[in-house]
Amino acid sequence: MEDVHISSSEHNGLQLHLCSTNKFKTISIMLMIKVPLQEDLTTARALIPHILNSGTINYPNRKLIKEKLGEMYGATLSADVQKKGDHQIIMFRMEIPADQFLSIPHSLLKLSLDLLHEVVYNPLLENGKFNSSIVEQEKRSLKQRLSSMYDEKILYANVRLIEEMFKGEAYQFPASGREEDIVSLDALSIHQVYKNLLENGFFDLFIVGAFNENEVKSMVQDIFSEQHNNNPIKEISSERKVGNPVKVIQDRMDVNQGKLLLGYRTFSTIQDEDYEAARVANAIFGRFPSSKLFINVREKESLAYFAHSQIESNKGLLIVMAGIDFDNYERTVEIIREQEYAMKKGDFTESEVAQGKAMLISLLLEAYDTPLGIMEVSIQAIDSGLSNNLNDEIKRISRVSKSDVVRAVNKWNLDTIYFLNREEYINECSNLQKVR
Repeated sequence: MEDVHISSSEHNGLQLHLCSTNKFKTISIMLMIKVPLQEDLTTARALIPHILNSGTINYPNRKLIKEKLGEMYGATLSADVQKKGDHQIIMFRMEIPADQFLSIPHSLLKLSLDLLHEVVYNPLLENGKFNSSIVEQEKRSLKQRLSSMYDEKILYANVRLIEEMFKGEAYQFPASGREEDIVSLDALSIHQVYKNLLENGFFDLFIVGAFNENEVKSMVQDIFSEQHNNNPIKEISSERKVGNPVKVIQDRMDVNQGKLLLGYRTFSTIQDEDYEAARVANAIFGRFPSSKLFINVREKESLAYFAHSQIESNKGLLIVMAGIDFDNYERTVEIIREQEYAMKKGDFTESEVAQGKAMLISLLLEAYDTPLGIMEVSIQAIDSGLSNNLNDEIKRISRVSKSDVVRAVNKWNLDTIYFLNREEYINECSNLQKVR
């Protein structure tokens, strides 16, 4: 495959990450603004990207922004917010046709960066604060998005697990904000949070596609001329918190299927030496259809409609998820823990290790086939502090041995079991505490 190179440089405090490649006919742009999660600011920050994307000084409503994008050969612009470890990330993404495929006298990439800068730095204001009608509209939209979470039961269960598992830690707060905070926010208070975001946020700008790197660096230097915060982000914490009994939480709701989640602290974040070993361990444990959870919980025992596990690389967190019939709770927990104990004893083969590594490498190669995948690889490299060279990454995975996997798994500690139950089953499942 084509050698994909990602170069990084600093411009006015903004961190610029470029991947110049002819693999795509489009250019993808992503601006990320990273700030520590804070309970009193999370909901306001969740509103900010949508408020900014709804009106600027030169394009005072969403319709005019869309018309401008249409004039730019169908360019797209979207805004979102997410959580990575103990940080909240405000994101803006653009996609445009690459200049080399257009017959125009000016650079569409420059026009796009100008518009992105306009959206982020020149919002529509009234009397020194955000436009009130835009704010109220976005407050209503956020409330609807948060309310709709109840319709996605596995998403709701995941949010509740995190809330219970990380009580007292910044990670407990959802990046999308909390519905109860919305009513107290207004145009002035959100604008004050916005100004703080510009002053203290850590800016990363990713651009992937066909372009001249030196020309793009000059564009970014000129367009994003503000001085950005360049203070290094605090290292990811993976301090051990063990010894407490497993928390067992159940909620009742009118659901047709139980949602069972087990939250483990892995004590292996992306900055730790055994992180790749933890990833291989998860590949064997529950990441893929060939993993132990799928085979033993779903295929052999027919206990679950789905069963898999995933790792949060910036928090040292592993979550097992299963959709089950309500009366299968105890047996499902038992089987999941049996697979955990088997992994800790080394009860798996060298062939399973090789297969897990091969599947992770396959995912890595697939990532380089899309602009977003390349950006994600770059983000992972930034977070880990390691090389983003493809061959280096493959070597890090390939070097993992069975003993490395066993060592990594033996750091895992079950913290919380969460079960989204149906109301009439609450009394019948009164013995849930037995799993502690």
